[in-house]
Amino acid sequence: MPPETIAAPAAAVKAGTERTQARARASRNHRLLVYGTRVLLLLAVIGLWEWLARSAVIDPFNFSMPSKIWDQITTWALHGTPQGSLWEQIWYTLYEALFGWIIGVIGGVVLGIALGRVRFLADVLGPYIKVLNALPRIVLAPIFLIWFGLGPASKVASAVVLVFFPVFFNAFQGAREVDRNLVDNSRILGASNRQVTLQVVIPSATSWIFTSLHVSFGFALIGAIVGEYIGATKGIGLLVSASQGTFNAAGVYAAMVILAVVALLAEGLLTFLEKRLFRWKPVEAGADR
Repeated sequence: MPPETIAAPAAAVKAGTERTQARARASRNHRLLVYGTRVLLLLAVIGLWEWLARSAVIDPFNFSMPSKIWDQITTWALHGTPQGSLWEQIWYTLYEALFGWIIGVIGGVVLGIALGRVRFLADVLGPYIKVLNALPRIVLAPIFLIWFGLGPASKVASAVVLVFFPVFFNAFQGAREVDRNLVDNSRILGASNRQVTLQVVIPSATSWIFTSLHVSFGFALIGAIVGEYIGATKGIGLLVSASQGTFNAAGVYAAMVILAVVALLAEGLLTFLEKRLFRWKPVEAGADR
């Protein structure tokens, strides 16, 4: 075999390897640029806020300043809050939000899949669900407080009603958008309704459901915080309420920063799980790699 015939495939393999490495470097450089820009933007906003407050362009009593907010978080972390240790308040709120999120997700997925699969149930229950969805669910928090008291049950209930509806509608839509060819082929192969639901419909709707999970955990935190703000014995919402009652703007902002960190950590965990579960899914063109 001529040498040039052997060299041609080797050159093609080398060129392909170089292109792959170039794409990997470009992707890595893009991520570094994005993360660096995010950090610079955050530092710029914090620096501008601090300067405006110190120079009295904005009222430091009402708007506080980043340095005072940091001092407040440090004080809470090292010396505790009037309601107990900071970590206890964070865990209390996280427990309520997580418990409400789990109940809301399970209820939304089960009912969404059921109504998406059974037309009769959708026709009967659809109007009631639309009416309940139209209610301003935040105003239910005082009612839950009357029903369940100051304990975690009222906050869990508030989280559940905020989580349920986005998860339900995504699960319902995901069940309705299943490829009919997959369902028909499963039936031709002798699959029962239960098998079609468990092995075709639910896996197909999983991406729809995960989309709602990213948003719904934030809703669960909102439900827990609103419930604690109205009435509670512990939690981040109580810290917000107590800080507001003493005109401690730094305390209000500090509680908001703590909540933002918790929400970002939860979002990162959900994103990690989603990537692990959907490794088979091709990356969309133009998506951030």
